[in-house]
Amino acid sequence: MNTIALVGNPNSGKTTLFNALTGSNQHVGNWPGVTVEKKEGKFKYKGNQYNVVDLPGTYSLGAYSEDEVVARDYILKGNPDVVINVVDATNIERNLYLTTQLIEMGTKVVIALNMMDEAKQKNIEIDLKKLSQELGVPVIPTVASKNKGLDTLIEESIQYINENEDSRLTFSYGEDIDKEIEDIRSILESSSLEYPTKWIAVKLLEGDQEIYRLIENKAPDPIKERLISLGEKATEYELEIVDKRYDFIGKIVNKSVKKPSGIIETRTDKIDKIITHKYLGLPIFALIMFVIFQLTFVIGGDIFGGYVATIIETIGEYAVNLLAMIGTPEWLQSFFSEGIFGGVGAVFEFIPLITVLYFFIGILEDTGYMARAAYVMDGLMRSLGLHGKTFISMIVGFGCNVPGVMSTRTLDNKKDRMIALLINPFMSCGARLPIYLVFIAAFFPEHGGIVLFSLYALGIVVALLVGKLFSKTLFKGESSHFIMELPPYRLPIFKYVIRDMWDKVWDFLHRAGTIIFVVVSLLWVLSVLPFGVEPYSQESILGKIGTILAPIFIPAGFGTWQATVSLFAGIAAKEAVVAILGMVYAGVSEGSQLVGALQNVFTPLTAISFMVMTLLYTPCAAVIGTVKQETKSNKWAIFMAIYPFVIGWIAAVIIYQVGRLLGF
Repeated sequence: MNTIALVGNPNSGKTTLFNALTGSNQHVGNWPGVTVEKKEGKFKYKGNQYNVVDLPGTYSLGAYSEDEVVARDYILKGNPDVVINVVDATNIERNLYLTTQLIEMGTKVVIALNMMDEAKQKNIEIDLKKLSQELGVPVIPTVASKNKGLDTLIEESIQYINENEDSRLTFSYGEDIDKEIEDIRSILESSSLEYPTKWIAVKLLEGDQEIYRLIENKAPDPIKERLISLGEKATEYELEIVDKRYDFIGKIVNKSVKKPSGIIETRTDKIDKIITHKYLGLPIFALIMFVIFQLTFVIGGDIFGGYVATIIETIGEYAVNLLAMIGTPEWLQSFFSEGIFGGVGAVFEFIPLITVLYFFIGILEDTGYMARAAYVMDGLMRSLGLHGKTFISMIVGFGCNVPGVMSTRTLDNKKDRMIALLINPFMSCGARLPIYLVFIAAFFPEHGGIVLFSLYALGIVVALLVGKLFSKTLFKGESSHFIMELPPYRLPIFKYVIRDMWDKVWDFLHRAGTIIFVVVSLLWVLSVLPFGVEPYSQESILGKIGTILAPIFIPAGFGTWQATVSLFAGIAAKEAVVAILGMVYAGVSEGSQLVGALQNVFTPLTAISFMVMTLLYTPCAAVIGTVKQETKSNKWAIFMAIYPFVIGWIAAVIIYQVGRLLGF
């Protein structure tokens, strides 16, 4: 099967092209040995099947981040048959820098000149034939969001795979550097390194540390000696090589691209004057998020929530009655009624709200607004000693803290990356939603949107304050500069928004059906043993464990064994908190009964205290494992398990004790 690799700058439309080519025939994993996301898909064309690999979005192929190393290593070592370089037609000069590096690698490149419709709106004229001639590679105009030009792109790419002739142009880096490159190539010819010799020579002169390490580990002594003499010149050559690439690009653009004289104010520019305003930006962001939470409750709760609860209740009753009819033991009926439908079923009832929330967040991402949110937050982040891009990883953490932690790899500075990684679990992930929702239903049904918004906002505030503390104590030093591209506003492509929403909901269902099922099953066994005690009582093994640990939470107002075991179960998976609450209150098998049970043991004040604890305390085991993988350190994984618990406990105690003093 032939393999096509997609590579391009962030916001070039690469992912949209990938989705358009592969449809639903795609899967996501991680690259071997690293936590960078790996997307692969397949499509059929004229009876043949092709594999498509969507490489991480990157502006260059250096070694400054994991994304760049993964992209270039796959191109050089993964042997794709052709590389489709997705280029934003409205920012062609900047995008072609990556193209020059691809040409340097000696790989087969086809350019998908994307967003041609937006280039036309901006009166940008591109001579496609001239551009193709100057670069020596095929250039195909596309509008991936509207499926325009994709058939031609596929046909040209497949045809290019089978061509043996190489018409790509080479360019000079200047007489001195060209001579150095040839000298290094002649030395490298005797070695058996896995990269093209000319490319290695260029990277050595650029001072690429990854290539230096490769040479030191695998190259013969003469090459290592040559490295010593290159070391003093590397910085000087790096800047010169960059200049030569841009000179090359500038000449090509001058010959093939015509832009209107003067500055044209686009629709995006006009909107950004308001959305990213120095004073209005933050209130607008807060208002947008508040409206989304209100709509989540109205649509997901009031309109659809009751239907799912009724369906689960009906299925639960039918299943238990069926088990009784066929004469199954009472313990099995109890397990299905109180363990499965009382535990896991309690989590499933909140799927409509989670679905609606993910849908609206997806729209914000697809329109380009989330990039503005990070830009708007940059000033505040800077004042707290944090990098502006940290907020991007925080936004990702709203969906799930695992990809939120992984997304911090885009930060080049180690200090910035470690702080962003350690504060991400304070972002309220989707798995915490069922906890909030069941307590809101019990105590704050008229103010659900306000309570939910307040919890998310509190998570952001705590994350920023802790980040400030870390920047002054654990990780002293200067933050790197914040450079971020703001994509133009676009109408969301709803089929992609819905697909992304479904992927996240399916992940939630998968966790509920696997991890939570295992946790609930184990705790159900502990709740009915030893034989002879009343199930779900304080005399059970589970009750005794909870009783031993419960005093920890007495100052926070919820020092019951039931609340305690649910919180500790949440360290395995946050969704398990509601599942265990639904199980330990014997006879609870549906949402309304759980709400009633909670109203008997909690008060509005202790409910708030409990929700704040679940917002801030130890993240789930998957996040702790990801932190270990990202930092390659057991120390930081243990730190991540302990310090949020302490902060969550302190916050919960303060809320409860102050609330009592105020008479609540």
